[in-house]
Amino acid sequence: MQDVLLHCCCAPCSSAIIEWMLNNEIKPTLFYFNPNIYPDTEYLIRKNELKRYAQALQLRVIDGDYDHSGWREAVKGHEMEPERGARCQICFNLRLAETARVAHEEKIHRFTTTLASSRWKDLEQINAAGLRAQSLYPDTQYWDRNWRKGGLQQRRNELIKENAFYNQLYCGCEFSMRRLEASECERILSQAKPDEL
Repeated sequence: MQDVLLHCCCAPCSSAIIEWMLNNEIKPTLFYFNPNIYPDTEYLIRKNELKRYAQALQLRVIDGDYDHSGWREAVKGHEMEPERGARCQICFNLRLAETARVAHEEKIHRFTTTLASSRWKDLEQINAAGLRAQSLYPDTQYWDRNWRKGGLQQRRNELIKENAFYNQLYCGCEFSMRRLEASECERILSQAKPDEL
């Protein structure tokens, strides 16, 4: 089996990609690194859902640090950018640079991301971030596959139901929450703070 480091944003976006990889002789190591996610309760829910799915498939999860304040500093000045704007590019650059670093440390030659499965994301931005990350660690290679194709979107929806995944309604950062209705934002923000991340 081939090895790949798969940056995962959440279980719903990861599930069909992971299944496809396993069916195609590719064994992913999952990397959960999403300091953009807000609030911390949302971060923890998404992480635990991914871990639950990985455990069922006996896959390893590498847990990245949750440094939301560092992420906020990185996107400072771009808070009011629209989705698919400069803030998103900075966010992708940060997350995929860390993915490439971990791939380098783990001696996993190839890496990719589930971000490329979302219809809400700009594939050009994601691929630019992946290629930039690859250039930082020349022993790594970014796999720029379009994870929206080949029936994976439909399979994603089936796996969400089969696994009863928590399926979030926004990208993750507080700025992407702007498109939600006020009542949904209040529900998300009112969740109890977890004891630990």
